[in-house]
Amino acid sequence: MASKKTADAEGRRPSGSAADAPDPAEVSLWERLDRPAPAPRATLTPQKIAAAAVRIADTDGIEAVTMRRLATELGVAPMAAYRYVSGKGDVLDLMTDAVYADLQLPDDLENWREVMRAHALRTREIVLRHPWLIQISSPQALRALTPSRMASAERALSSLDGLGLDVDTMMAVVGTVASYVHGAVSAECAQYSLMQEQGWDSPDDLRIALGPQMRYLMSTGRYPTYHRYLREAVHKDDPQWRFETGLDSVLDGIAARLDI
Repeated sequence: MASKKTADAEGRRPSGSAADAPDPAEVSLWERLDRPAPAPRATLTPQKIAAAAVRIADTDGIEAVTMRRLATELGVAPMAAYRYVSGKGDVLDLMTDAVYADLQLPDDLENWREVMRAHALRTREIVLRHPWLIQISSPQALRALTPSRMASAERALSSLDGLGLDVDTMMAVVGTVASYVHGAVSAECAQYSLMQEQGWDSPDDLRIALGPQMRYLMSTGRYPTYHRYLREAVHKDDPQWRFETGLDSVLDGIAARLDI
């Protein structure tokens, strides 16, 4: 059977001269990109590919990032990007690495808690700016294995080094904080997404839409503590406060449990 000469819409590498290259499954994207550029004056770079893909995802969602749309955005031939990536999976990795490159922490943080807290707050900022990250990554996902995300994980992990913890416990602490961040920000992004889909401009619009269901449920008398929350809460519309309060509770628990 004759080999295919063109790539499909989501980008399997075409055969021909490129078919002689190592199988991408055997050589990681990052190893390939660390090698010398194939052309000294390349007009297309991994950084440009990532930046264009991020712009598309930020504007139209992650589903809009296709190899064809990317080529149009970059103003290049449809096959040009295959010099650097084997398909959309590599593009998603480049996008993830590019946005997490912004996760820079101050150098003067003094202890593990300051590092963990700053890391969590900065991660939330990045994900809220690029909510498509929730769809393609999680704290345990393989897509976390990019240079920028590994660098941020190294900073968090190294803040616990020298405190008398074994490495398994150190990693459990980092993973616990990351899981809190991922869960809390996922819920926040889901609410924003729902509001956008429904054309609701504020949390008040959301409450009005859910009003009939909530009034009935509260009228049953089965949820007295939740009813009290609805009457007395002053931070309903302050996601930053909720995030930081939950984060501090997690950090307090870690400090008490491990005596650090």
